[in-house]
Amino acid sequence: MGDTEKSQVAYERIEDGVKVKPQQQAKQSEKSSTGPWYLASGFLIFWLLLFSAVVVPLFYRLPTASTLEDVAKGGFIAERAYNNLYEFDQIGTKVTGSDANENKTVQFLLKELALIQANVLEDYFDMEIDVQVTSGSYLKSGAIYMYRAVQNIVVKLSPKNSTSNTYLLVNSHFDSKPTSPSAGDAGHMVVTILEVIRVLSTTKQSFEHPIVFLLNGAEEKSLLAAHGFISQHKWAKFCKVVVNLDAAGSGSREILFQTGPNHPWIVEYYKTYALHPFATTMAEEIFQTGIVPSDTDFRIFTKYADLIGLDLGQCVNGFVYHTRYDRIDVIPRAALQNTGNNVLGLVRGLSNSTELRNLQQYAAGHAVFFDVLGLYFVRYSESNGVILNYAVAGATLLLILVSLWRTANASQVSVGHVVGWFILILVLQFIALLLGVALPVVVAYLFDKYGLSLSYYSTPALLIGLYVCPSLIGLSFPSMIYLKLQRDEKVSYAKQLQLVLHGHATLLAIIGILLTLYGLRSTYVVTWTLVFYVIPLAINLLTTLHDRGFAWTAVVKAFQVVPFLYNSYLFYTFIVVLTPMMGRFGMATNPDLYISGMTALGTVFSLGFLILLVHLSRRSGLIFFGLLAVTALTVYVASSTQIGFPYRPKTNVERVHYLQARRVFYEYDGAISKDESGYVFDFQDRRGPSPLKGTRVNLTGLVSMKSDCEKYMFCGVPLNYKTSESARVNGMWLPREQPVEVPSVPVLELLSKTVLADNQTVRFEFNLTCPDQTSLIIQPYADVTITNWSFLVSQLETTSPYLINFSYGIDNSPLNIFIELKKSNGDFNVPTFRFGVSSLFIHSKGDEAAVKFAASHPSYAVAIQWPAIYQRYIF
Repeated sequence: MGDTEKSQVAYERIEDGVKVKPQQQAKQSEKSSTGPWYLASGFLIFWLLLFSAVVVPLFYRLPTASTLEDVAKGGFIAERAYNNLYEFDQIGTKVTGSDANENKTVQFLLKELALIQANVLEDYFDMEIDVQVTSGSYLKSGAIYMYRAVQNIVVKLSPKNSTSNTYLLVNSHFDSKPTSPSAGDAGHMVVTILEVIRVLSTTKQSFEHPIVFLLNGAEEKSLLAAHGFISQHKWAKFCKVVVNLDAAGSGSREILFQTGPNHPWIVEYYKTYALHPFATTMAEEIFQTGIVPSDTDFRIFTKYADLIGLDLGQCVNGFVYHTRYDRIDVIPRAALQNTGNNVLGLVRGLSNSTELRNLQQYAAGHAVFFDVLGLYFVRYSESNGVILNYAVAGATLLLILVSLWRTANASQVSVGHVVGWFILILVLQFIALLLGVALPVVVAYLFDKYGLSLSYYSTPALLIGLYVCPSLIGLSFPSMIYLKLQRDEKVSYAKQLQLVLHGHATLLAIIGILLTLYGLRSTYVVTWTLVFYVIPLAINLLTTLHDRGFAWTAVVKAFQVVPFLYNSYLFYTFIVVLTPMMGRFGMATNPDLYISGMTALGTVFSLGFLILLVHLSRRSGLIFFGLLAVTALTVYVASSTQIGFPYRPKTNVERVHYLQARRVFYEYDGAISKDESGYVFDFQDRRGPSPLKGTRVNLTGLVSMKSDCEKYMFCGVPLNYKTSESARVNGMWLPREQPVEVPSVPVLELLSKTVLADNQTVRFEFNLTCPDQTSLIIQPYADVTITNWSFLVSQLETTSPYLINFSYGIDNSPLNIFIELKKSNGDFNVPTFRFGVSSLFIHSKGDEAAVKFAASHPSYAVAIQWPAIYQRYIF
């Protein structure tokens, strides 16, 4: 008997005296293994229930808050921190330069620190408190940010007789945006720091390195106070590692979203000492692309002092961020306990770290890190991550090749026959992957095209029908058609389905290799998704399960629980964090493209393998049409009912940014050529003014400012907090008949105009009396060059107009300015430059007409506005 005959006999069995061949065995096995359509529906519902029962509760899980009865345990006491937060919240808004920020908040913090200092264990620790008043300037995004007399409260806690000259810095800020009481951003972090100091200074648990706690008073206006500290304070030069604490949300867990740079060991300390881990490399890489409309002091510390460290921030419920609803009532004590446990642990660990003795010795690239459902933290070096990525991708491809060989052998066909089918499947799965990502994006594009963007903003469940179901349709449709139409009598249906899953895995392996070559550390998501496909594949190959009909699917399903739970948790995190940000993404960009893309990726990684197993059902087409029906119903609900309207009072508000603006243009001879008033709108979301139409807000006469932006420096209107070009160009002007009344008119006084000895240079000197938030715009004429001025000289190397954003804290004296200009013909009896002064009176509600206009906004809209004036001079 030949080898072929032996192989055939080996795969035959006897039924009622009749030999049954392998193909017949497979078909009989398939018939007994495939289930009715409703089992496939139940299969999808099972994963939805698993997500709801496991992922969502773990995402929002918080520890039990400690009370005053727990003081003896030496841990963080949320009750004390909460009491501090209540007082902090009662102060109200705390804008740099305001009485609330510069006096009330500073006095509150100094009072609490004095109480802490009075109870320090003097035999163990020295505690110093310093109030820094700092002035300076730096460049950011093409503009000069200049500050004067902003305040920092700096505390140094040192172990007794410490000889270490390497300090740990812990930073947060106490100032706020206008209109926000800032309980979350960043009162939550401020009171956390107070309680950490309180615990450390009263516990007989010493540490090696002194700790500097910085409570800075000017972060919201472009990170000014942090720059003042790190560039000028007496302790700054000793600070080498920073734990930065900030917020873009309120009332939940804080996420670690920036680390290092180039010091992966610091992530190991987070793993060891953060009791409630919440972190991912993917968040770090997304944040550092710049697409997130936020920034933190961490950038100042790493850029201007080469510090390394950890950047942590509140990120859930960003709907209240920078609004009047950022109050203590949305912050549970358990959230303070979560942050406090983590920060206290990190500070204790890092202040005792041996690495601080010689940081350069431990500089070794980046880290790959992520938490698993908040229960466990994984961390490894970037170099090990590269090895792991390639190894897993290689193992995937190798085992798939072995599986193809086994499939050919079990089906009694040539390997080439199976490979031929697999190549076709690979092409179809590539199309499926494209559709899985593209279909949700197409839905997002169409909704935006018809003015329906952000329809999920208040009802996130709509994301299932709008984006998840289309993605599942795209992922499953090509393989459904293939499995319905293919007529290979030799390779069984079970094997064909297995080849389909192999095709998906092959594409993920190729993607993993390409992303690794690109240098993306977030490739770990691909790698670990593949790990839990490779393991069951290896088990199936090492046993007879691989060749026994659908038996192999049981192992695949069991192992898919892990990537489903992790990937759905990961992408749910990004949806929760990013969705509120989309409401302040501006008019220029369709935010739904980001959310649809993120949802599609989450679907691909969470359900990419599982949706293919729906084809186990004899009627998988019904599942396809079911998904289509859910999509159609959701589209109808989102587009035709109030459920799809983005905004709700208090919980999901529309941010309506505008200025009560007056603009006055002075010509060279001092005559006024323009004096008009109106409202300058900087709409924060894609829908622009449309949500306000049909309400009591009278927008009659609202026009685009694009033409003004082409004629005048920076559009010839006051500059709001956002000075980006897109915010200006997409701004809108609503004329107002009654002149805007500002609390005081800024005064630009020309002190002198002197032609210097070379007869080609003229020097102007001015005094400017202005409010604490003022921008200066300077533009020389074409034949004139600015050679020197009282601002950063390096800015003169760029092109005009030049922008200087000026803020002050406790010193409101006039700003002295000089400008030197050079002109080759020496004729200074003609105009030489334009000088714009944009002043914001953010501590004022405005005149009676403005108050009435603000009150006309609907309950779901928050008017964020104040008086402003723009004065344009020609000298």
